[in-house]
Amino acid sequence: MSQELRAVDWTGTGLALIDQTLLPHRTETMHVQDVDTLVDAIQRLVVRGAPAIGAAGAYGVALALLQGEREGWTDDEIRRAVARIREARPTAVNLMVCVDRVTGRLPEGLDAVLEEAAAVQREDVQANRAMGAHGADWLLERVGADRPLRILTHCNTGALATAGWGTALGVIRELHARGLLEVVYADETRPLLQGSRLTAWELVQEGIPHYVQADGAAAGTILRGEVDAAVVGADRIAANGDTANKVGTVGIALACADAGIPFLVAAPTTTVDLATKTGDDIHIELRDQAEVLEWAGLRTAPAQSRGHNPAFDVTPGRLVTGLVTERGVLEVSAGQVPGEYLRDAGTSTGRDAGMSTGTGE
Repeated sequence: MSQELRAVDWTGTGLALIDQTLLPHRTETMHVQDVDTLVDAIQRLVVRGAPAIGAAGAYGVALALLQGEREGWTDDEIRRAVARIREARPTAVNLMVCVDRVTGRLPEGLDAVLEEAAAVQREDVQANRAMGAHGADWLLERVGADRPLRILTHCNTGALATAGWGTALGVIRELHARGLLEVVYADETRPLLQGSRLTAWELVQEGIPHYVQADGAAAGTILRGEVDAAVVGADRIAANGDTANKVGTVGIALACADAGIPFLVAAPTTTVDLATKTGDDIHIELRDQAEVLEWAGLRTAPAQSRGHNPAFDVTPGRLVTGLVTERGVLEVSAGQVPGEYLRDAGTSTGRDAGMSTGTGE
């Protein structure tokens, strides 16, 4: 069912966003027709996941243009509104890349902007499909295809987090489609439970066997030998392969390194920011401390306690066994860093960029 799922859709006059704050108990669509509402939806995680935010931002340029026409904005006011969308969440690079791409066509008018935004969405689905195949091939080649695999994942990286199909969850779905997936361990993902609310919901739609576990259980599950590989997504990847992803990811990578199993990052090339040299240069979003001090509006920590609530952490490239993109797989920990192999990503293929396609070729 999630194959056809669209977290972000253009209605002709605005955006339709699946409200991910209400899942899994209610499936409702938020209709967005102004910039303020879109910025709020991105910040409240109504729409979340780097590629999905990128698609929402791309269509947000059209939204700003339409609102500007209704309200008599100047060109400068329209561009300031677009800048607000671009900056709604600072860590996920896809939002900035996609907004900038579509903004380049603003002088051509609404039809051109919508054409470019639709291309962003279409290309993301195509990239996710390719990633799923490359990642599954690579895992089966490295881990073995003599039995179905046991995979651990973190946060939500499926159709809800993308324009369709999914990144890390796309790899998992591909393994399942081939009959080579035994079970998925889905981390609950603090503080808003994207794993238990969203990933588990998508796995149910697909009929994929899974367990939901506390984030703190992940390392133990790996070290007990209950997992063959971990597959996660990314919000920004530096030129040296350092990877920012949902907080809790770096602990999974450390456990995988100790256990000697693959830690695979699945993300489109739009998530690779070659202008960011290392993970030290990635801005980590700090969210409202109430998200860790309260639960459902009820204070769970002492009144004197302060909350430290980073939304992401950075996994050093030396711990990333493989980075799978739509072009193939870079074995980052072995020295194939994005800065060297993807500078010509706009023109080269995975094979001629020196990337493994996971087929042994």
